[in-house]
Amino acid sequence: MLRLSELKLPLDHSAADLEVAITQRLRLAPGELRRHQLVKRSVDARRRGAISLVYCLDLELEGGARRRLLRRFAGDPHLRPTPDCRYRPVARADGSSEALRPVVVGAGPCGYFAALLLAQMGWRPLLLERGKVVKERTADTFGFWQGRRRFDPGSNAQFGEGGAGTFSDGKLYSQVSEEPAYIRKVLEELVAAGADPDILTLHHPHIGTFKLATVVRGLRARIEALGGEVRFGQHVVELLLEDGADRRLAGVRLADGTAITTRHLVLAPGHSARDTFQMLHGLGVAMEPKAFAVGVRIEHPQALVDLARWGEAAGHPRLGPAEYKLVHHCKGDATAGRSVYSFCMCPGGLVVGATSEEGCVVTNGMSQHSRRERNANSGLVVPVTQEDLAPYGQPGGEALAGMAFQRHWEQQAFRAGGGDYRAPAQWLGDFLAGRASQEAPPEAVEGSYRPGLRFGSLDGCLPDYVLEAIREALPVFARRIPGYAMEGALLTGVETRTSSPLRLQRHPTRLDSLNTPGLFPAGEGGGHAGGILSAAIDGIKVAEAVALSLCEPALPGTPPHSTARP
Repeated sequence: MLRLSELKLPLDHSAADLEVAITQRLRLAPGELRRHQLVKRSVDARRRGAISLVYCLDLELEGGARRRLLRRFAGDPHLRPTPDCRYRPVARADGSSEALRPVVVGAGPCGYFAALLLAQMGWRPLLLERGKVVKERTADTFGFWQGRRRFDPGSNAQFGEGGAGTFSDGKLYSQVSEEPAYIRKVLEELVAAGADPDILTLHHPHIGTFKLATVVRGLRARIEALGGEVRFGQHVVELLLEDGADRRLAGVRLADGTAITTRHLVLAPGHSARDTFQMLHGLGVAMEPKAFAVGVRIEHPQALVDLARWGEAAGHPRLGPAEYKLVHHCKGDATAGRSVYSFCMCPGGLVVGATSEEGCVVTNGMSQHSRRERNANSGLVVPVTQEDLAPYGQPGGEALAGMAFQRHWEQQAFRAGGGDYRAPAQWLGDFLAGRASQEAPPEAVEGSYRPGLRFGSLDGCLPDYVLEAIREALPVFARRIPGYAMEGALLTGVETRTSSPLRLQRHPTRLDSLNTPGLFPAGEGGGHAGGILSAAIDGIKVAEAVALSLCEPALPGTPPHSTARP
């Protein structure tokens, strides 16, 4: 087959129009196009008065036409042979290995995909998750948001089956360039587990919260059907290491005292597993501080964003709710060198409580698959530097400074919200003017955050340099999205869990810990991914590394983690 890309058609085209456009673009004779298959569809909205859909298609052609086109379009990047994007496992268990069962910690996208790949390769992994199954976790989380249940530190928007991504927009795209075979593998497995097939073809696919709950149940069922095992309520509190300089992993200990023996542990705890990070630091596991960002959530009417992006085409059924992506490089005296950017933008979504610790307020964005809520929301965040974090670190504990920084400002927000998990909030006009919010301005956005809001000032909820950078950026963003700086837009604090504040260091090819062989840090919690797609791909890659380690006996005189790789 041949792959044709960058084929543009107007919004209101028909299926017949698409076929005509293919034949005209390639000057095909009748009968030469046997069939076409959609690979990807995106929107070109650079001209709001002439929005078009952009297609990438695989074409099955009569043999002579294929050869002719390859000659005629030689060197044209928009017509080329269809690439082979099939995923191929790197190793399989042969049934004769006496290796101990590999263990995976964490049932987020990274942990589930690591376990799924290990199961597909025949290694019968054991997956341990501290939280609850997604049905019970959803009841706990929504009950907390709605004021019907007390906050549960073990079952919330961060911990439990599906990980933090379960209560999000479920975006499946990444700014990190990954091999197409890995991307395709993740998307196909998600569809097999219950996701809509359209994620295979949309340029910016997403799943949505309720559908994500179905998908994670499907992933669990697939792992178990292949001989893997998933256990919930299993909180790993200690790594067991062999005596001697090698420090090789020997197993894990659970909160109930149970010890599980293993020599291969995929650690995918998520970016909020602070007690795990503290335990690993105490054991001397190699780690380093990592960049992250903090800020607020901003809400606008979704109709405002649709109009700014789509113009007169706003509301067209082929477009859906509009998204945006914004960045500003600061130039003010107090903010020079800093930047502000939109993070995890959720069209037609909700702002939700995402804390995992008592006495803290954390916000995040969430959308259902339909994205039909009245508001658009996004994080507006500012990266923090190592210099910013220095006052929060302890001697010898610099890698944990970011964690302490996050916790400090989350506790500040908890106090500003009234100490009952309401979030501090401020109207945008008041925020820019430097006054506390009391009465709602005309056309004020109705906030979606649950358990609720307490209006006042965001001063004191975040560092001054973060607030000043956001104040500088808002008028700039309004030049790109008219109405963005409307007085009644709503700012809710605080957004602090953009990514892990540290990285568990690992070997660049073996992917195990630099100083704890047998431990394979992975995903967002390990500091090696950001978002559902990249976390799932990292889970696959770590599973491959574990499988290779399981398949290859150590060379004479060398520790197992030094084994050569093909």
